[in-house]
Amino acid sequence: MFTGIITAIGTIREARNTGDLHAVITCPWDPAGIAIGASIACSGVCLTVVERGGTAGDAWFAVDISGETVSRTVPRMWEAGQRLNLEPAMKLGDELGGHIVTGHVDAVGMIVSAEEVGGSHQFWVRTPAELAPYIAPKGSVTVDGISLTVNAVEDQPDGTCHFMLNIIPHTAEVTTAGDWQAGHAVNLEIDVLARYLQRMQSLRG
Repeated sequence: MFTGIITAIGTIREARNTGDLHAVITCPWDPAGIAIGASIACSGVCLTVVERGGTAGDAWFAVDISGETVSRTVPRMWEAGQRLNLEPAMKLGDELGGHIVTGHVDAVGMIVSAEEVGGSHQFWVRTPAELAPYIAPKGSVTVDGISLTVNAVEDQPDGTCHFMLNIIPHTAEVTTAGDWQAGHAVNLEIDVLARYLQRMQSLRG
């Protein structure tokens, strides 16, 4: 489990096909603190560390990414040179600064507009129709692994919805949100509580 609070930005140093996709990701952590078998969320995707090395402040870890995961996440995000939001799995007793995040991507969304408003970054994101019932104003959503609050929702005639996010300068600086532009694809994970509420409502109906 994760909280959606990003602790570092990593970069894919290399990615090669070994049946699954084997990727090596550099990060500014101490490799002594990265355990083999540990879970790390990489732009919202929970992956298992299979190797690690480097030095303190210039570490790397390796993960194996299944074809299923590649097919359900942002196209081309697993290529060498791509930057990823990183978060290690939370430990019992850690502060829950964001919301409960599983690291399972539900769908790929699209940034439909991006502009600066009052010093912050305002984004509108399009989500597929199957996720629309789970997006609510003031609710939580995970975008590329970042725990964010939905500020507004606009349902679309085709069943999709657009939701608005306001990203403060600090968040834009310490995550890849500072790179988002209109047309940018993003990994989406809905709030796990919204998932169960929607299921209970559907059974009642």
